[in-house]
Amino acid sequence: MLRIENLTKKFGDKKVIDNLELEVQDGEIFGFIGHNGAGKTTTIKCMVGILEFDAGNIYINGNSIKENPMQCKKDIAYIPDNPDIYENLTGMSYLNFIADIFEIDKKTRDERISQYAEAFELKEQLQDLISSYSHGMKQKLVLISALIHQPKLLILDEPFVGLDPKASFTLKNMMKEMTKNGTSIFFSSHVLEVVEKLCDRIGIIKEGKLVTYGTVEQVKGNESLEEVFLELIKDEK
Repeated sequence: MLRIENLTKKFGDKKVIDNLELEVQDGEIFGFIGHNGAGKTTTIKCMVGILEFDAGNIYINGNSIKENPMQCKKDIAYIPDNPDIYENLTGMSYLNFIADIFEIDKKTRDERISQYAEAFELKEQLQDLISSYSHGMKQKLVLISALIHQPKLLILDEPFVGLDPKASFTLKNMMKEMTKNGTSIFFSSHVLEVVEKLCDRIGIIKEGKLVTYGTVEQVKGNESLEEVFLELIKDEK
């Protein structure tokens, strides 16, 4: 579903992503972890077409993000680490705007919006202006907007930040259910316990390079993921 080949990204003379290679299979949850500044968000922004990159390529469902960006974007949903959305719209207007972009018919969008808004306990607030929403409510809204077109690849950057425990539990269950239907999920998180329990495979990035990559058991062995992670980055402090 996702293949990153020799990805390199520079800001000036500094390589923030250095020859990165990884794959995410159909129906797989892949966790991408690293310290602040390791290159996680930059990698994700390259994946979704926000940032151009200096070398390599990224393929989503067989299509290059460089050569066929529109088809790639039809197949993905991206939730950034900070939900900056149009605050002068109501929640419902925003969801209909996203549904229009992905050409979802009215019956289907109404059913999905109702389903996900009920699950995230946001149904009663959809007619309110987004400017009145808390951070957690905005996070729930962008999650709903990402799910209504049923993407083939869901890309999440720190998705659990701002969510209450019940919403986090709901999201984890949804992620598991989506993979049963073939959706692939790529997400970054600092919550290593969640990554360890939820993911099929993980990659740890350090100074723009992938330092370890494989199944959770292959990466952590007999230790906890937290112990392995701290061991890998300790020389940076």
